[in-house]
Amino acid sequence: MGAAINDIFRTAHSEGRSSLFEHEVYRLLAAAGIAATPKHAVVASGTEPTDALLASLAGSRVVVKIVAGGIAHKSDVGGVAVVARELAAVRAACRSMLAELPGRHRAMLERSPQSAPAEYQALDGNALQEAIARDIAGVLLTEFVEADAAGAGSELLVGIRNTREFGMVLSAGIGGVDTELYAAGARRGQAVVSAATALTTAGQFLELFKGTIAYRKVAGLTRGQRRLVTDETLRQCFDGFIRLANSFSAGNPATDFVIEELEVNPFACSAGALVALDGLCRIGRPRPVRPPRPQAKIERMLHPASIGIVGASATRMNFGRITLKNIIASGYDRSRLLLINPDGQEVDGVKCAPSLAALERKLDLLILAVTADVAFGIIDEVIRTDAAESVLLIPGGMGETEASREPARRMLATIDDARRAGTAPVFVGGNCLGIISHPGNFDSWFIPEERLPRAQKKAQRSSALISQSGAFLVTRLSKNGWLDPAYMVAVGNQNDITHGDMIESFAANPDIHVIGAYIEGFKDLDGLAVARAVRKATIAGKQVVIFKAGQSAAGQRAAMGHTASIAGDFEVCWSVLSQAGALIASDVSEFSDLFYISDCLRDKVVGGNRLGGVAGAGYDTVAIADSIQVGDFSMTLGAMGASTRERMVAILAAKKLDAIMEVRNPFDINPGADDEAHVLCTEAMAADPEVDSVVVGLDPTSPMVRALEKSARPGFDIASPDSIVQTLPALVAACRKPIIGVIDGGALFDPMADKLMEQGVCIFRSSERAVRALVRYTEARLRAARLRGEAAGA
Repeated sequence: MGAAINDIFRTAHSEGRSSLFEHEVYRLLAAAGIAATPKHAVVASGTEPTDALLASLAGSRVVVKIVAGGIAHKSDVGGVAVVARELAAVRAACRSMLAELPGRHRAMLERSPQSAPAEYQALDGNALQEAIARDIAGVLLTEFVEADAAGAGSELLVGIRNTREFGMVLSAGIGGVDTELYAAGARRGQAVVSAATALTTAGQFLELFKGTIAYRKVAGLTRGQRRLVTDETLRQCFDGFIRLANSFSAGNPATDFVIEELEVNPFACSAGALVALDGLCRIGRPRPVRPPRPQAKIERMLHPASIGIVGASATRMNFGRITLKNIIASGYDRSRLLLINPDGQEVDGVKCAPSLAALERKLDLLILAVTADVAFGIIDEVIRTDAAESVLLIPGGMGETEASREPARRMLATIDDARRAGTAPVFVGGNCLGIISHPGNFDSWFIPEERLPRAQKKAQRSSALISQSGAFLVTRLSKNGWLDPAYMVAVGNQNDITHGDMIESFAANPDIHVIGAYIEGFKDLDGLAVARAVRKATIAGKQVVIFKAGQSAAGQRAAMGHTASIAGDFEVCWSVLSQAGALIASDVSEFSDLFYISDCLRDKVVGGNRLGGVAGAGYDTVAIADSIQVGDFSMTLGAMGASTRERMVAILAAKKLDAIMEVRNPFDINPGADDEAHVLCTEAMAADPEVDSVVVGLDPTSPMVRALEKSARPGFDIASPDSIVQTLPALVAACRKPIIGVIDGGALFDPMADKLMEQGVCIFRSSERAVRALVRYTEARLRAARLRGEAAGA
């Protein structure tokens, strides 16, 4: 396959073309074993079709197409015609097309200049039209293929494209001229599906494709339809595209060419085969890839045996001085701290060295709390003196503004050259809040303790939080009393260390079980690195939760201005990272919910999607039932067994509530149910083999529930040994299934929620949020189990 395809690419490149002609795309598809193509012949400019040529094409009709590499959508400019297979008709169509198309294409490009190929962008008027005419190589005649079915969904689009973030991505879905219309109107995953070819097999992609409207059509699953192609035919097509993508991508260091885009739209189903009716392909040369950041140096950064700071003032409370105080306050040994300052003045009991060159030994972590113009020079000195294993870049102005992009580019070139020589440290930032590493015993944030208390809230910290934005970390920590990760890392501009590097580091850390990431944009190919790291974490039994900002055009522009990030295609991001095992949040609030539930339930067994609901208010049971579907995934309400029903009846009978309530799921146990009834009914529901998880409304406003920190009724408060606060935690700890409590009430009931959360009970403040978070989490856990099964069987 490789030699024949290389010849096609080499010919186009030698002629100065980055786009293949359609007949060259047909040759490419045949060489890759992807699909059948119609019989065809090229009529060069200046010649005309002959009787002998037409006789070689079957059928009563012929398709006439323009041959020009710069025209992606030929039908939009009159570059496609279907005519009778008669010499006069074909010749007339060819002459008309060759004469009229340059003017039509010129008019279209002048209306939409942003769609013009690079070689046309500086041209207009007659000069543009003449350039279009020069680039026309002739016409292509193909036999007319009779499709086995017509109408929406009967034609397929399949293509690969080289994305900046995820490398080669395979997409498939509804084909034809209405592809964009269906993609805009259908739910996610119904019109088109996508996957990173480096992480996907043809069989896996086929399973993904089965969720589309196009598959239901060609598989004969719609009313009155028959199957048009077999699953094996589809699998072979996808396999050909995947092998082609991985052979001609930046991931293959031996390739001379990279496929930038290859799209067949449409594939028709004819006589049980997939037949390509149109195709486009753009190629390019491989671009240099940055050398990887050594994980061993990232480990030193997170657990440094020595820390140096440049920029801590001895006379005022600047960012460097605040950082120094926070590191000392976090318990880091002063004797392993060092300030670098030409004055040589000791600050806060920490010794000072006059310069990097004067260091007695190499630092594990160097923090630069200086302005960007000063930082660029220090970075050169760090590399020249080999002074540190890692460097934290606090300053902004290191790539996120127009004026700083060229200095930042030169800085990266210096870093990359040194890394290839084996001497460069790793850099985190710039525009970076810093790192909190509880296992490393240091806090390098420049936020004072008085504005953001960082007291330990958990006996065992088992999560890590990564963010492009420092403010995101600060606000999450400030607003969520339960949040207490072992590590919080701001990566800022990602001038060097990326999201993928940090997720890979935590995926390999046996003490970290939940990883959260706020991502505004990816550096080149780091989306693929993130997906690979997520897959590793998932296979290892960890949960990764991601919020990808820049989901709208306005959000993408804001992300670029904030941390020099290019947000990219969100739908591709969602698809690739979800398939890798990540939980993708749709907004910041959902991110907090998903990170929280992942941390709470990490040791629980998620055996299925059957939900049990218990509450003392009808409103809560309705909210539980109404919230069991999110997107295309739904939980079901478990069918309680007879023994569970009998147990529930006995519990209510003991409370004299059996006469007014009927046992069902979700189970409304009545506002008259006390603390014990809530806990016993929850225990019974969780014990049912037809229930995989339980959501229980704890009804804090009921006068029968001990929900107040202080009550007018002596002993009737949350400190009572009979209260839910004292009895539910033991049940939750002993039960292998997830149990989630809901406290739907105001600030009066915050102490109840806080005490339960402190004891490891997963608490939400509304039933719908609890269930929606559980639905998303259950979907991710079940997907992770499938991924682990596939990995074990590979």
